[in-house]
Amino acid sequence: MRGRVAAMLGAFVLFAAVVLTGTAAGTAAAATEAAPAARVGGWSCSGAPVPAGYVITAYDRNGCSGRGAWFQQPVRDGIWTCSGSPIVPGYVIAGYDRNGCSGIGAWYHRLARDGMWTCSGSPIVPGYVVTGHDRNGCNGIGAWYHQLVRNGIWTCPGSPIPPGYRSTTYNATGCNGLGAWFTVRA
Repeated sequence: MRGRVAAMLGAFVLFAAVVLTGTAAGTAAAATEAAPAARVGGWSCSGAPVPAGYVITAYDRNGCSGRGAWFQQPVRDGIWTCSGSPIVPGYVIAGYDRNGCSGIGAWYHRLARDGMWTCSGSPIVPGYVVTGHDRNGCNGIGAWYHQLVRNGIWTCPGSPIPPGYRSTTYNATGCNGLGAWFTVRA
């Protein structure tokens, strides 16, 4: 079990590093080298910030004199984004295409809802808990089942326990063999 939890945490750390590196290292302002003034949406050179509420949906490795260019647009439910794109609050990652976005990988953004599978490394929206795991899900990177918290729900390792709830009984076979905790109102 410890090996599985360590592998899950490793996948999360890798995903977080890609997302944070992409967010910090590049995307959003000007599309030309001569005019690096910030603008909202459209093509921008690597190194420009992504405006709040926007995601990166295309990549041109030859753009901006070979430095690479990113296309940004407002987030919406059911949009594919490039690896390194920010994940807008309230959204989760529900699909992965390792060849998408000109070969750098793509993630499928969805608004969080009760009873959905998300890819390993996806954020867990406040008020939700993780109740199932599929190590082969999300094109082989692993998937987690998200549900709204409620009294008497079993949660997987690493799941947040929202305020007003606590974990009690442990079941070693729960969460597809990772173990699970019985969550009740505090």
